[in-house]
Amino acid sequence: MFSPDSVIKQAIDTIKLEAESVSNLLQYVDDQFVKAVKTIHEATGRVVVSGIGKSAVIAQKMVATFNSTGTPALFMHAADAIHGDLGMIQPGDVVIIISKSGNSPEIKVLVPFIKNFGNPVIALSGNSTSYLATNADIFINSTVEKEACPNNLAPTTSTTAQLVMGDALAVCLLSLKGFTEKDFARFHPGGALGKRLYLRVADMSDQNQLPSVSPNSSLREIIFEISGKRLGATAVLNNGNLIGIITDGDLRRMLEKNESPANLLAKDILNPNPKSIEGGELATEALALMRKHDISQLIVTKNGKYAGILHVHDLVREGII
Repeated sequence: MFSPDSVIKQAIDTIKLEAESVSNLLQYVDDQFVKAVKTIHEATGRVVVSGIGKSAVIAQKMVATFNSTGTPALFMHAADAIHGDLGMIQPGDVVIIISKSGNSPEIKVLVPFIKNFGNPVIALSGNSTSYLATNADIFINSTVEKEACPNNLAPTTSTTAQLVMGDALAVCLLSLKGFTEKDFARFHPGGALGKRLYLRVADMSDQNQLPSVSPNSSLREIIFEISGKRLGATAVLNNGNLIGIITDGDLRRMLEKNESPANLLAKDILNPNPKSIEGGELATEALALMRKHDISQLIVTKNGKYAGILHVHDLVREGII
């Protein structure tokens, strides 16, 4: 019978068990782990990560993390390896084999072939006495006491432990390589994550219209310019020089204070100290400036000259927010 309380208890117990198992991995960050990092860092080739079953899924994720953080890697399924995929292993490559038991038939067949090639083999296993662990050049221990599965069968806690150890390897290698945000951006050009690292203010503002009025523009002209350019604001220019900004918020506040605003001009309404940003700055810098001052628009400049307006909606559209 379905019981919400039972579901909550089971979920909490699972999370607690996996968290405890991850914490216990601290004891396995030892000389063998250091040797693994050193071997990969000094390798002239790539990292080939292999596994079977659920461990193969973890291997694929590990490869993705390595590649995105500057360590070239590729995935080789343990079962496919002995049917031709061994050809992907080249001189200089380091091979990581992931297996909870370390005694799978495919693993026992695979290891000797790789050893014959002369490539270093790193075992990531939860069984220190297994065939894989005792025949590998380096052994990283990922032992867990039990699976989160009530029957202690389905790989749950053990795969989490493998994943964490893989992440630890990747982060150590990232640090050794001096991997920076710029490097990360080169490998992540797509999606919101990449955009936060490379998208410039001008990339967005250049697509917008350039609303502007003169100091002597009438209220009607100001409203038409703001409405027509659809950015919720207009710059005020005097002989091409920026002297202020008028936002739709400025208009509302002006109407609240003046019973007869019809004769007011742009110079009477403008904010003479608009917040601005150079077009070459990152979009994330623009977002930080908007949040700091609680505003929706920024004047965009190029070499100190008015070059456009950036609206918070531009940041939303690009996924920066």
